[in-house]
Amino acid sequence: MSRWNRAPLLTFSALVSLTLTAAVLLTLNRTENKPAAEASAPAVVEASAVNWGLSFPTEGQPPAGNASVEDLAQYDAYYLGDSGQKVIYLTFDCGYENGNTEKILDALKKHHAPAAFFVVGHMIESAPDIVRRMAAEGHIVGNHTFHHPDMSSISQQSAFQQELDTLAALYQETVGQELPRFYRPPQGKYSEDNLRQAQALGYKTIFWSLAYVDWYADDQPTPEQAFSKLLPRIHDGAIVLLHSTSSTNADILDELLTKWEAMGYRFASLEQLP
Repeated sequence: MSRWNRAPLLTFSALVSLTLTAAVLLTLNRTENKPAAEASAPAVVEASAVNWGLSFPTEGQPPAGNASVEDLAQYDAYYLGDSGQKVIYLTFDCGYENGNTEKILDALKKHHAPAAFFVVGHMIESAPDIVRRMAAEGHIVGNHTFHHPDMSSISQQSAFQQELDTLAALYQETVGQELPRFYRPPQGKYSEDNLRQAQALGYKTIFWSLAYVDWYADDQPTPEQAFSKLLPRIHDGAIVLLHSTSSTNADILDELLTKWEAMGYRFASLEQLP
């Protein structure tokens, strides 16, 4: 079984930032520029590889994804939860540890808010105590693959499975529990085949309905900038994507959860998805 190449942490940090940039920038470009009429058109699951993207025709309402809720559902895939309730599903992508995750866990614990942490092999190997804490405090630890590759370029089921199985085996070895069957595609890249591949392995594929540019460790948004994205666009049934490497997220999470609670929202686990 191969293990993550133990490159210097800074190198890994830069790699994760670069690979995530394209996917989230595409999301934000669609969010800012896509006409409302186009955004409301029905979407289908693309057969070819695409980046997950969103558009927000109306702030405060669920966005349109580049595949619809109904089309994703046939593959046990989600980007939106129960849009009939004021509920938020918190998720964090965890490529590496840089000192912010425990502060995030503290805020979640204070608000009794469940979350899902999508981890890669490096995160488990370099910060096993934090991963064990995630599980011990009742959070989902999800599969973000072992090496964080572009999974949409993998066509063989066996190769696709190896990325997920290797991460799951490391988690089992480290935590002593089976990894929950929730999967997030690295970089938000996916294809219809990928959705089928994950479903065949018993995984639910989890995209997101709200995110913002929070992954540049050396160029973090101010709290005001973060709130300006995360408050107006929150919506019923939101699956929120944040990055655990963000110092801004760590600093504002307690206040952010308080503000969302004041707006009438509660927090639910991905295990409660409809």
